[in-house]
Amino acid sequence: MPTDQYHEPPDELSDDIRTFARVIASLQEEAEAIGWYEQRMSLETDYEARRIMEHAQREEFLHFSMDLAFLARRKEKWHVALQKILFKEGDIVELAEQAEDEVED
Repeated sequence: MPTDQYHEPPDELSDDIRTFARVIASLQEEAEAIGWYEQRMSLETDYEARRIMEHAQREEFLHFSMDLAFLARRKEKWHVALQKILFKEGDIVELAEQAEDEVED
C-alpha cells in the first residue's frame, strides 16, 4: 500500500485520519485531472474527441465536489471557510480575511 500521502506512520493514525488523507489525495487527483483535461481540450482540434474530453472533465468536477463536500462535513473549519467564501459576490481575498476569525476559533 503506498504511503506517500502520509507524513506520519500510517499504523499510528486513526481510521478517521487515514480516511481523511485518502479523500485529500482523491481531491488532489481530481483537481489534477481537471487541469489535464483543460490542457488537452485547448489543443484538441477534433470536435468529437473534444466533446468526449469535456464530458470526462464534467465527471471530474463532480468527483472533486463530492470529495470537497465529504471533507467539509467532517471538518467544521473547512465547512465555515467554504460557507464564507464559495458562491459569494465580492473580492475573494476580502471574503477570506473576513472569515479568518471564524475559521480560527
